[in-house]
Amino acid sequence: MAFDLEALPQPRGKLLTNAPLAPYTWFRVGGAADALFLPADDADLAAFLKALPEAVPVTVLGVGSNTIVRDGGIEGVVIRLMGAYWGKVKHHGTTVSARAGALDLNVAKAAAKAGIGGLSFLSGIPGSIGGAVRTNAGCYGHELSDVVIAVDGISRAGEPVTLQRKDIGFSYRHTDFASNIVVTQLHLEGNGLADPDTLAEEIAAHQKRRADTQPIKDKTGGSTFANPDPPGTPDARSSWKLIDAAGCRGLRVGGAMVSEKHCNFLINTGEATAADIEALGELVRARVLEHSGVDLRWEIRRIGRLQQD
Repeated sequence: MAFDLEALPQPRGKLLTNAPLAPYTWFRVGGAADALFLPADDADLAAFLKALPEAVPVTVLGVGSNTIVRDGGIEGVVIRLMGAYWGKVKHHGTTVSARAGALDLNVAKAAAKAGIGGLSFLSGIPGSIGGAVRTNAGCYGHELSDVVIAVDGISRAGEPVTLQRKDIGFSYRHTDFASNIVVTQLHLEGNGLADPDTLAEEIAAHQKRRADTQPIKDKTGGSTFANPDPPGTPDARSSWKLIDAAGCRGLRVGGAMVSEKHCNFLINTGEATAADIEALGELVRARVLEHSGVDLRWEIRRIGRLQQD
């Protein structure tokens, strides 16, 4: 879809056409957005969506931590909530309100500084809080559904929306709320007040655990596949163990490789394309299915157009 910048609504934030997206993804791969919109604030986002023709597709990228943007780029308008406004975190009592662009680690640190317990696990989730709630992300025995009170957003029609926890449809690494809502803010409830120093130590321990067990210094996207069994399932199976048992540790397709450090992570060794990474993931799925009969489900989001030859 070709775009004339002058024909699109003119916001107060930045609006770019044919904008490369690879720099915005942790894999550092992918094509360009037909248009990339960086809204100044909620009002700017709402006004833009209200004026945007209904036929124009809208995609929210977040910080691109668990996303493969395909090599053909993304049709329509890509929205990315970044900057000081979208990273704000506030608290009142044991409630934390975080705008969608706030990094999960920063939300955890803000809660710890305020002495709010129960949110330190967020420091183990890569990416932003807005993206985390979409997939009910979690780690270390906790997930977003444990702490979310409500989610604010703006509909594709430019109208404000607030969803209560019961309306979101949380399940393991999944939510049911509508894809045409742009998440703008989360309201989280801690489990009481705690010593800030103790909470800071919890966060430091989570960060050390990640560094020791995951390839966080590589170009990666976080956990590639959801575990086959939800937390609490007796004898729950782990994706990484299934991948390892199928002989996939270190497996390569083009410039993409299954991490030697943690084989539920795919990495860009330097020259990978999005097609390499996605093909490697599908090869891993096929080998695991053949070896153990388990059909692994992608946890990483794959969006955009395939590259045309």
